[in-house]
Amino acid sequence: MMMHQENSTVYSASLDKMAKWVTAGVTLLFLFIVLSPLFTDQNGGWGTAVVSGVLLWSIYLVCYGLRPAGYVIQSDRLTIRRPFKNAVILRSQIREVHLLDDEALKWSIRTFAVGGLFGYFGKFANTKLGSMTWYATRRTRAVLIRTVNDKKIIVTPDNAGDFVRRLGE
Repeated sequence: MMMHQENSTVYSASLDKMAKWVTAGVTLLFLFIVLSPLFTDQNGGWGTAVVSGVLLWSIYLVCYGLRPAGYVIQSDRLTIRRPFKNAVILRSQIREVHLLDDEALKWSIRTFAVGGLFGYFGKFANTKLGSMTWYATRRTRAVLIRTVNDKKIIVTPDNAGDFVRRLGE
């Protein structure tokens, strides 16, 4: 969905099926890991559950907090909305914006990133584009933003065509 606010345009970012499945699967796996000591270990079950719970849910919370939740284009900046801390790219630093062919991101590897839990975000690389930073919620209809410093940023707004047009103005 796209909304216009005063001097800004807001773009939603929906998860693809894979990210939904990974998020659901990891949630269930973490619940199982945390709760299983309570049912299988006679001695220290609570201690194990608490320690594993704190560790796993900390990871879960950090991933949730860094996930891309939407994009806002304003006259001077692009804001990538995230629950913990937004990422901001000044429009004066953007050299080029274009929609990528779905094949362009195939065979990308995570170099320091999350690959499905609440989306795809962090540092990725592939032989075609090199190193890039993703703030994505799906692996298709991606937009490549190149900065004047030749940083490559991948975003996936739901209305990618309009996003490219608006950001390129």
